[in-house]
Amino acid sequence: MGILDAILSALPHIKKPERPLSFKDKLKWTAAIMAIYFAMFSIPAYGVNLSTLQLPQLQLLNIIFAARTGTLITVGIGPIVLSSIVLQLIQGTGLLKIDLNDPQQKGKFQGVQKLSAMVIAVAEAIIFTSTGYVPLAGANYFGIVVFQLAVSAIIVIFLDETMVKYGLTSGINLFIAGGVAYSMIAGTVNILIPSAATALATGGAAAIPNAILSFGPLFFAIIVMLVSIYAYDMKVELPLAFSQFRGVGGRLPIPFLYVSVLPVILATSLIVSLGVWFSFLATTASPLAHFIAYYQQIPTSSGGTTNQLVGGLLYLVSPNFPLPYASPYGIGGYGQYFSFFFTSSSELFMPWGGFVLVPEWLHVILYTLMLIVMCVIFGKFWVEMTGQNPKNVSEQLQEVGWQIPGFRRDPRIMENVLSKYIPTITVLGSIFVGLLAAFATLTGAIGSGMGILLTVGIMYMLYQQLERDRMLEGIPALDKFLA
Repeated sequence: MGILDAILSALPHIKKPERPLSFKDKLKWTAAIMAIYFAMFSIPAYGVNLSTLQLPQLQLLNIIFAARTGTLITVGIGPIVLSSIVLQLIQGTGLLKIDLNDPQQKGKFQGVQKLSAMVIAVAEAIIFTSTGYVPLAGANYFGIVVFQLAVSAIIVIFLDETMVKYGLTSGINLFIAGGVAYSMIAGTVNILIPSAATALATGGAAAIPNAILSFGPLFFAIIVMLVSIYAYDMKVELPLAFSQFRGVGGRLPIPFLYVSVLPVILATSLIVSLGVWFSFLATTASPLAHFIAYYQQIPTSSGGTTNQLVGGLLYLVSPNFPLPYASPYGIGGYGQYFSFFFTSSSELFMPWGGFVLVPEWLHVILYTLMLIVMCVIFGKFWVEMTGQNPKNVSEQLQEVGWQIPGFRRDPRIMENVLSKYIPTITVLGSIFVGLLAAFATLTGAIGSGMGILLTVGIMYMLYQQLERDRMLEGIPALDKFLA
């Protein structure tokens, strides 16, 4: 651990502000950080051949990782998310025992997370460049492209750290929301409106229906947004009484989406990341490799080729579908889109040789089930990791002086009461966001329905954070309880 401590102490870090920042100060810092992010979002990486990018295939990857393939922000927040997932899994297995309630151990954990994120940033820059996700203008550009993507990803890591300490919320949240907003506006202006105009220009009896169908992805995006907003307002409220002052009471809200959209972010990030990390299997002829992930080379618009995941176990649990068949965009696109799911099949290469055809409708079911299971696992794990389990919540309430009316002031009793609600709501909320995310992805909502779901959740969390900050300005003593 001595070597690790030396490395962690040598890592640059962002100092916390010496005094509490006002809302205006946080707003200025947030605006400055987002300006830097969007500048990197808009600048193409030198040496990348943008004309050969398969942008529709990379849409979900870009949404989840707040990235824009081909630019400096190509890697996005992927290293931060993956580092968090890996360390949580290691700690969950008991291999890494850290008490996050101890400030010193928590600081070391965050240092290890930053270090691993930086290592992953370099690794992903190499993988993105070497596997064709980022097509090069020439073989001699490999080193300079890897350098740009790695350095930019490390900058994003420090931007996120700065946002956490000086901004309104975490950088991960606002980077995702910013990318989704850009994707929605660009998709509506560049794809949906031209498709509707083309449908009207063709004339005929089907012109108006086809023009309306062209806005189907926007329609599904609005549905997902409204359902998400409604779900965030659902909650169970437990009555509370203040033990030191009779007659003073309140309510403890336990929202239906107790862990928000974090399970979806972690689960989808893991699934999408596996597609990137296993892309090196495209160059091997190993039967086992093809069983895990089967790739085929498809032509690009520029005359070249790119590897596309079309079969294997990884394909069956991922939201990847071969283009252009599995895309609702275009005139009357949903007819072709849904026909693809009911009439097409993918190939599952068996290790002992030969292919087995798997219907795409089964692919849809397997992907949805896998996403739900992973959301439940990450949801329960996140509750334990962040101290939102019944035991920690009851201890926090007890420290402040709250108790449940009609029960003795005992944290064990309060824990038993909370245990009837929090675990169940965690599982139900995780299942709900998994289902909604799958529906959003499979309907091809503009900006990625997944992105809409994440953005609504992020904005809701930001609203709660702003309400919390405003409350703390009036009652500073509550900071200890809410921290």
